[in-house]
Order: sequence, then C-alpha cells, then structure tokens
Amino acid sequence: MKALAILSAMTLAACASGVGSGRSGGIATYDDLKAATATCAARGGSLKLKRNGDPQYLEDYACEAK
Repeated sequence: MKALAILSAMTLAACASGVGSGRSGGIATYDDLKAATATCAARGGSLKLKRNGDPQYLEDYACEAK
C-alpha cells in the first residue's frame, strides 16, 4: 500500500502541471490513469485532459484544483 502511494505521488508531480510519463513510456494506460486520478483526488483536484491534448498520452493530462 505504501509503495502504491509513493508511486502515485511520483506519477503526479505537481497539481497544476502534467502527470508525467508513468510506467508505460508516456502512453496513458488504465493503470497509470487510475493512479494519477487517485493521487490528484488526494490533493483535492481532478484529473483533466489538457486543452488540445491527446488522450493517448499521459503527459497531456493535468491535475486541476476543484
């Protein structure tokens, strides 16, 4: 559980920035999006696709404050 929390924190580095490249070389897999969403929610935000972002790539998502 602690490892998952650390991994989630590393996946989502900053609330107003991109979520990083994850474990799949930047591809937005279900597991990477799930971890990024959980980390963002723990910070009080919600994971959103950036404007003109490609939903296939994890770095095109950002954690935005609610």
